[in-house]
Amino acid sequence: MGTEERHRRIGALLRHQEHVTIDELMGAVGASGATIRRDLDVLARHGVLRRVHGGARSLVLGGGYPEYGQREIEDRAVKVRIAAGVAALLPDRGHVWVDSGTTATAVARQLRLRQMTVMPMSLQAVSALTEGGPAAGRHPDLLLPGGSLLAGERSFRGPMTESNIRSLRFDAAVLTPCALNLRDGMMAHDLDDAAVKRAGVESAARVIVACCAAKWDATAVALVASLDAVDVLVTDHQFSAEDLDQLTQHSVEVVIV
Repeated sequence: MGTEERHRRIGALLRHQEHVTIDELMGAVGASGATIRRDLDVLARHGVLRRVHGGARSLVLGGGYPEYGQREIEDRAVKVRIAAGVAALLPDRGHVWVDSGTTATAVARQLRLRQMTVMPMSLQAVSALTEGGPAAGRHPDLLLPGGSLLAGERSFRGPMTESNIRSLRFDAAVLTPCALNLRDGMMAHDLDDAAVKRAGVESAARVIVACCAAKWDATAVALVASLDAVDVLVTDHQFSAEDLDQLTQHSVEVVIV
């Protein structure tokens, strides 16, 4: 079993158990104790778990929103497919706003060799867009929004961020909501994130929502915008005929990857 798969399985176990021991993990992933200890150290640095003597403790079992590191190891293959679907919708030489979050970072990786101008909402996306340096070839031109930086997420927040977004006009905004449903539309888990997302939506000629199936019919505390603001939804979710009909009524094009 490769490192990425081990990390994913460890993260999945800690979604359902408060504590796991090194012996339990050795049996679960078929790796040595030394390998498991290294895995736990890496995952602890990325905010996936808390390292304790003899094993690890969950950071999300109490119902809190998972940290970036935890979300990054979940549904990776799906996020890559969604990101590729989004990238195919974006023409070269355009101006694109890209949200924060793990799916947004996957989109940024797809755009890193494209000829366009991108405003990314997180340092993870900045890193993905510039990965490889000059030797990798041409990278997009970057516009950074400024403002405050949220620890852990490393995303831009606050009035300065919102003002700088609204001072520009983008050909497309790539939005990655925390939750999405037919009644409420797009939502975020906190008010500051919702405000930044709303600024991106209101500053773009076209809104593309990138959303994995787990976020469909979910809910969150802060409203971003209704489905009427969405032009295209890129997702792995298999919709019912009734849901597709309602999305059509909102003039939302659905791309299933």
